[in-house]
Amino acid sequence: MNEKIKRINKTTSYNERLLERLKDPKEAAAYLNAALEDADPRIFLVALKDVTEAHGGMTKLAKGTELNRENLYRTLSIRGNPRLDSLVSILEVLNLHISIEPAI
Repeated sequence: MNEKIKRINKTTSYNERLLERLKDPKEAAAYLNAALEDADPRIFLVALKDVTEAHGGMTKLAKGTELNRENLYRTLSIRGNPRLDSLVSILEVLNLHISIEPAI
């Protein structure tokens, strides 16, 4: 039983593994694109918040975007409604950009 406890303590949580993977810009882009495919647009904001956390959190994002940290928390919440210029600024700090493709 003692060995089982040691194995449990050595495992990492799903969230820790996710955040580690989201440090890679390609993984982050794929994660955000998958979130955009969801019928609920709020899922994208939650995913963007995850990517932000993986890249140093809201304080670092606030400094990079020159946006207020509290406003960023609201913007990236489930009830958020970011302006396009804010979204572009956030994505720039995360080394990502928006791309439009035909829906064919």
